[in-house]
Amino acid sequence: MASSASKPVRTAVFPVAGLGTRFLPATKAMAKEMLTVVDKPLIQYAVEEAAAAGIERFIFVTGRGKQAIEDHFDLAYELQATLKARGKEAAIAEATDFLPPPGAIAYVRQREALGLGHAVWCARRLVGDEPFAVLSPDDLVLSATPCLKQLADAQAGLGGNLVAVMDVPRDQTNRYGVLDTPDPESRTPRVEGLVEKPAPEAAPSTLSIIGRYILTPEVFAELDRHERGAGGEIQLTDAMAKLIGRQPFHGLRFEGERFDCGTKDGWLAANIAFSLARSDRREAAAEIVRRAAAGLSGDAEGRGDS
Repeated sequence: MASSASKPVRTAVFPVAGLGTRFLPATKAMAKEMLTVVDKPLIQYAVEEAAAAGIERFIFVTGRGKQAIEDHFDLAYELQATLKARGKEAAIAEATDFLPPPGAIAYVRQREALGLGHAVWCARRLVGDEPFAVLSPDDLVLSATPCLKQLADAQAGLGGNLVAVMDVPRDQTNRYGVLDTPDPESRTPRVEGLVEKPAPEAAPSTLSIIGRYILTPEVFAELDRHERGAGGEIQLTDAMAKLIGRQPFHGLRFEGERFDCGTKDGWLAANIAFSLARSDRREAAAEIVRRAAAGLSGDAEGRGDS
């Protein structure tokens, strides 16, 4: 019987129970994961990225007010009938082609907002005894090869646990889980420690984890302890740290640009970047950016700004 470490990664967990308070009032009655970048909601980007990495089972850890996510990944018979009657076959394809096959999606509720570690723990019975991926829809990566595919390919050779990492300014380390590593310049730095949201002066490096993980099921035994960490929450980083030394553990410097769509600035930047990256949107997006920049320049000149 194969050990969990040698099994392929077939399952992905999507923690989508957050309230999205940074985007109020937009998220008062809408799941933040349904915010669109160009013409697709964030959660669809995450699911498509997972599918491109070979994921077969999609587990959504939801909360109250997330019905729109379930509806988005279902058939909309009235919409399809209307589009078919109007001969809009391309629109029907856009509304259905991204759907995983029947039975591939499961939902579990996180009844209390107790942290990312708790959200992942809620999916433990559905994940089972296999390595699995965790994707945060807030983190959107623009890259030639989908970010999770990069992780899955690397993990197949390295084994164990793997997290996507990027360098951040030192004064921002208190926003992330940070790696303690002897080879911070490596593409796959070996992890000797993890610190959740360290103060800049105490951070062991500036290599910080973004919302892409491949983890072994042994992490659930650590999450079972329900130990509170930074912010009084059950932190996934703390549970992962306890696997170091027991299993292979690496970071991966992924190729691509990451956008933090949990912030207004990151979401706006993602809309611009993804528009410019699409052949059907590039020209119009570039013109909009040019006009906006020209307007700002004219305002500055009118005020006498240098």
